[in-house]
Amino acid sequence: MAGMAHGKYLRPDLEDLIALPRGSEVFTLPDRLPVGIDRTTGEPLLLEDDPRFPGRRIAGAAAFMAPAHTSTLTAAYQTQENAPLLPLFAYTAVGWHDGKFWAAGFRSDNDCRQDITRFDQPTIDRLTAKKLEQHRDNRLIQHLGTCCLTYGCPAARNYFLGRWEAPLPTSPGCNARCLGCISLQPSECCPSTQERLRFTPTVKEIVEVGVAHLDSAERPVVSFGQGCEGEPLLQSDLLEHSIREMRHHTDSGTINCNTNASLPDDVARLREAGLDSIRVSLNSAREEFYHNYYRPRDYDFSDVRNSIKVMKEGGGFVSLNYFILPGFNDSEQETEAFMELIDETRPDFIQLRNLNIDPEWYLSAIGSSTVSRAYGIRAWLERIRQCFPSLRFGYFNPYLNS
Repeated sequence: MAGMAHGKYLRPDLEDLIALPRGSEVFTLPDRLPVGIDRTTGEPLLLEDDPRFPGRRIAGAAAFMAPAHTSTLTAAYQTQENAPLLPLFAYTAVGWHDGKFWAAGFRSDNDCRQDITRFDQPTIDRLTAKKLEQHRDNRLIQHLGTCCLTYGCPAARNYFLGRWEAPLPTSPGCNARCLGCISLQPSECCPSTQERLRFTPTVKEIVEVGVAHLDSAERPVVSFGQGCEGEPLLQSDLLEHSIREMRHHTDSGTINCNTNASLPDDVARLREAGLDSIRVSLNSAREEFYHNYYRPRDYDFSDVRNSIKVMKEGGGFVSLNYFILPGFNDSEQETEAFMELIDETRPDFIQLRNLNIDPEWYLSAIGSSTVSRAYGIRAWLERIRQCFPSLRFGYFNPYLNS
């Protein structure tokens, strides 16, 4: 099998392959011919015809790996003319051997909070229906019911199961126009994978969800900033009052905000109110590529840097939610910029999330045409670890009270 990194076809090392994790999916890639490796020459080989059924149309394949896993190579294919844009998923290189699928990646977090084996659908259905009936007037809980039962959101499912991390979406609006936004896309682009929140919850609605979860759940985390909303900092007054009210009722658990970190003054204010941690999402540590992806309104990358700094200065915990695309993030240029950002801002944790987007379209859209050299994701990660030994790595927002 072959994989791809920034348009270059590569043969994965054995250490890069794992049995496809349970809960993963395998996609066919329309109008994209598969590329493998010639066993004799070791060179990339384009497969244009089905070897078993000559003349039958074929397509490449990719794995969408289960949560807590990070890709080391994207799927290898050659895109044909007029091929459709791929939907907003990550496309990991996948192969077949010894009766099962193998993927190019690794488990980046041992936390089981989103493992498919931890979800029993009849139990989820029963507990969700019960809570929705008990809280008919809480619009936020009703919205989370849709997230749980319609979209299968793992965080919403865990909320209704009364454990781990629970979502607190609050913001219908956003101050960025991310190329890979999963809740709002222009009609001519790839479809969103979930529906955007259409109302602003009240402090009472938020606190009703948050306090009960923080007081009763196992390793409780509540997080503002979800895939079904815009940017939570645009609701900073609402968040401030909600955080203060939650902390008035309970000292338990971790209150977190997933954010683009566009408003440093608001981050400082929320930290003072009792916000424990922020998760700052970014696709690149280089301003040009950051701006080309996020397309920010009324903020720039310097605001993101300053938000990280003020959260750290206030004693808060900072995770960087770093969107991984093999061949881009592990390139020499990006690695140097990322290490400079870490050295300047001193985050506590790096979340290794796969970038959910059509890889070729993304690289073209942000203007990344070529890279001089890429380390490989595993070697890149080891390089970061050696330079910053106190930095932690994972996939999920950590519970901070242990």
